[in-house]
Amino acid sequence: MPSLKDLRNRITSVQSTQKITRAMQMVAASKLRKAQEAVEASRPYAERMETVLASLAASVGDAEGAPKLLAGTGSDETQLVIVATAERGLCGGFNSSIVRGATQHINSLLAQGKTVKIFCIGKKGAVPLRRTHGSYIIEAVEFDGVSQVGFAQAQPIAEQVLEMYENGEFDICTVFYNRFESVISQVVTAMQLIPAALPETGEDGDAEAIDLGGAAYDYEPDEEAILRELLPRNVATQLLRALLENGASEMGAKMTAMDNATRNAGDLIDSLTITYNRSRQAVITKELIEIISGAEAL
Repeated sequence: MPSLKDLRNRITSVQSTQKITRAMQMVAASKLRKAQEAVEASRPYAERMETVLASLAASVGDAEGAPKLLAGTGSDETQLVIVATAERGLCGGFNSSIVRGATQHINSLLAQGKTVKIFCIGKKGAVPLRRTHGSYIIEAVEFDGVSQVGFAQAQPIAEQVLEMYENGEFDICTVFYNRFESVISQVVTAMQLIPAALPETGEDGDAEAIDLGGAAYDYEPDEEAILRELLPRNVATQLLRALLENGASEMGAKMTAMDNATRNAGDLIDSLTITYNRSRQAVITKELIEIISGAEAL
């Protein structure tokens, strides 16, 4: 049985840990509000761009002049998997859930005989993937020291991915991230980035089936020229959206994890305090018995 000194030291240690987890929970709650506002601001823009692109794509159809980013290469043999995770841990199963989903997808592609290339965004995704699929990782980007991920971080990655696509280094690109639902709910999402996965049109392929707010648009210049300009921007926009969703999801997961850790530390402190009091009472009782026994012996 541990001594009273050991129990006091253990209680003090757990109390210090509880202060840290409570502080981290408060910091995560503060950052979550800002990250959630950024996500909510980015969603309408990204969704509207998808809708406009879908309308343009429906007009172009399968024409020979359709941009490569829309029509694809006609093959799916080489696939690029972008795994977006956080730079730090202490956020529950946030990182592991993304890595698990990406790993299942990668293993499925490898089982089909596809060529897989992995692009890691975030330290916590690169570390486990290096252990299991290290030979497939072609790039790893980290955002150490970046407090809030923005377009400045998404744009260079999008340009690198687009350059790889133009050079014929892959056929399909899929990004894995956590979509923010609420503080306690983050959903692992696989989004096809290239070629663009746009909203479905009507059964007859008519662009009018796509909701454009009831408005009719005439495009100038022609649809092909606009698509060639918008599709690269859409890659950066959707990648930014994924990173912002990840940021909000990370703060939500960290807030929940630190709240649970604080509660667990409190329960452990209560348990240790009871054990300490019982041990102290036993020591006092033993000393009293010894004093009384000595007095009676005299």
